[in-house]
Amino acid sequence: KFYRADMKAVDFLGAAEETRGQINSWVEQQTENKIKDLLKQGTVSGLTRLALVNAIYFKGNWLNRFDQKDTKEMTFKINQSESKPVQMMHQIKKFPFNYVPDYNLQIVELPYVDEELSMFVLLPEEATDGSDPLVKLESELTMEKLDEWTTRSNMDTGTDIIVYLPKFKLEEDYELNDPLVQMGMKDVFVGGMADLSGMNGKGGLFLSTVAHKAFVEVNEEGTEAAAATAGMIAFCMFREEHFTADHPFLFFIRHNKTKSILFLGRFSSPQ
Repeated sequence: KFYRADMKAVDFLGAAEETRGQINSWVEQQTENKIKDLLKQGTVSGLTRLALVNAIYFKGNWLNRFDQKDTKEMTFKINQSESKPVQMMHQIKKFPFNYVPDYNLQIVELPYVDEELSMFVLLPEEATDGSDPLVKLESELTMEKLDEWTTRSNMDTGTDIIVYLPKFKLEEDYELNDPLVQMGMKDVFVGGMADLSGMNGKGGLFLSTVAHKAFVEVNEEGTEAAAATAGMIAFCMFREEHFTADHPFLFFIRHNKTKSILFLGRFSSPQ
């Protein structure tokens, strides 16, 4: 009713591989063929009793598109000793911008059409000691900090931001069992301890595998993405501000009204 979810009876016992193919086909359809083979061979067997599958697909066009003729090859510095060429998009606009001194962090907001959704890029300064500049940020990042840093009233909206952002495509898949256990979801993975009796009325069900796969592509037109499964804030008061994402950065796509984060990722190296 609320998530447009439905149930389908399948034959795990007699046709496990065929059922796996049906599930993967459904995910492909829901994500415009971006997510393929979500369930790997062997994840569905005659012991499987229930598969819960979720898919999300997003395609957004920038409110201010990047001009393709301004895209050029530049160097992306993976670390102090390694770099790769990347196709770098470029434009100058009054994008919402923030600088967080405690993390030497620049933040730029790139709104999508209608501004219901935005991509935020979090770019720490390059480290001079060979360390990964994202480690401190990732280890201390919280929803409260993100909310404070990216609330529009806390951002500078009157300065021209000179943006250089790589075109990129990311695709990753994960098994989420261990992360979920570390977050406290322990009993549900253990046959004798899981209580999912509310689903089948008699118990006996437990969770064996949680598979997640995500796809994100960023280009001049916008973003295509899919997935299955009180600090001080300072403004830089210059007339122009350079935002050059030529080294590792974080990004996330947010629904602005609810502050819900739909996708979150790290770009560390061109393919």
